[in-house]
Amino acid sequence: MARGWESKAVEAQIETNETRTNSPKTRRTPEELKKARLRESLLLSRNRVLEDLRQSHNPRYQKMLNEALAHLDAELAQLD
Repeated sequence: MARGWESKAVEAQIETNETRTNSPKTRRTPEELKKARLRESLLLSRNRVLEDLRQSHNPRYQKMLNEALAHLDAELAQLD
């Protein structure tokens, strides 16, 4: 059975949480925390758009999703 994006997102969150607990404690500034949250949000949105694109058969909807994907990629590039 294929896994939906929700289960993948939950799995990614669990892995991220495990990584945080295994890494040494470092204090992050509020700005770094905000940036990390924004990055996670953009990545989740990107995954959702990719999944919708994979399932879509409507050319106009695919065009809209490709534009959304390009926008999310640009936002992620600005964060780096």
